Amino acid sequence: MIGASGERCPSSYMGHTSLGRKDGPAAAGERGVIMKIRIGILGYGNLGRGVECAVRQNQDMELVAVFTRRHPADVKILTEEAKVCHVDEAAQWKDRLDVLILCGGSATDLPVQTPEYARLFNVVDSFDTHARIPEHFAGVDRAAQAGGKVAVISVGWDPGMFSLNRMYANAILPEGKDYTFWGRGVSQGHSDAVRRIEGVKDARQYTIPVESALASVRAGENPELTVRQKHTRECFVVAEEGADRERIEEEIKTMPNYFAEYDTTVHFISEEELRRDHARIPHGGFVLRSGATGWEKENRHLIEYSLKLDSNPEFTASVIVTYARAAYRLRTEGASGCKTVFDIPPAYLSAKSGAELRASML
Repeated sequence: MIGASGERCPSSYMGHTSLGRKDGPAAAGERGVIMKIRIGILGYGNLGRGVECAVRQNQDMELVAVFTRRHPADVKILTEEAKVCHVDEAAQWKDRLDVLILCGGSATDLPVQTPEYARLFNVVDSFDTHARIPEHFAGVDRAAQAGGKVAVISVGWDPGMFSLNRMYANAILPEGKDYTFWGRGVSQGHSDAVRRIEGVKDARQYTIPVESALASVRAGENPELTVRQKHTRECFVVAEEGADRERIEEEIKTMPNYFAEYDTTVHFISEEELRRDHARIPHGGFVLRSGATGWEKENRHLIEYSLKLDSNPEFTASVIVTYARAAYRLRTEGASGCKTVFDIPPAYLSAKSGAELRASML
């Protein structure tokens, strides 16, 4: 196996000797040195790179290994001390990582990978197919319980931070209505769907909240909104030379489950314009709950949580790394099985002690 500096990745690697690491979970060293939480990354795409950056910003963590399906020598990472290994070698690291962060896709990767690795490691994933979360939870829970590990699934901003805010708002205002708006931001799944159309060379798709709908919710009007009334979609498409643009536009606008239910605008632009104006992956959105209190429900209230993100994968990675800390802490206390963001005490997310939190944030 090949490390970031080109050296081979030895199967006997036990962590950074400068930290006095011994095999086993991160803990206080023999001379009172606090050992860092040892992180592994499985998959080194946009999300994996974001996790690497996030680990660097958390002083109680260290990136130890990156596992890839590509040839390790072809994967260049930023952390010089970490090793790059083929995914087939991951099981050999069973006792050398405290948490393995899974950075694959929700469609085909995570339904297989998370249960597989939850038998061997404490894991965190970002599974985001909302309708299949109960099914995914059940399979991962069986695996994690069998392996005596902690698995935290569906971590990110939605599901994840938005889920928490929906739950808090529902608990506080039981009489009310929920609204979630996404964007303005790049939908990676919808962009990929456009790129699969014959004659499309590249594309970006933006999900955009309808401002009048958002304003109505903020005004406490509790509107009944259809999918079309909540969001619009805007596509920027680079067509192949000679491609039928009218056909491409029609295929986009009538694509079921992606665009047919929305008002969609299609722009054809050059490859240079796409690189110049649409290279980044911003996103964000709003979670709102409009509710009432009082004996006759005479007083109205609005809870709103919003995100504005320059980089969807980097922010998602930052949330995941936070929950990796929680997974590690839960396991050191003897917990096992699958967890979601609903199951984890907020204090477990912070590197600060309870005393520090009470003094600085309560």
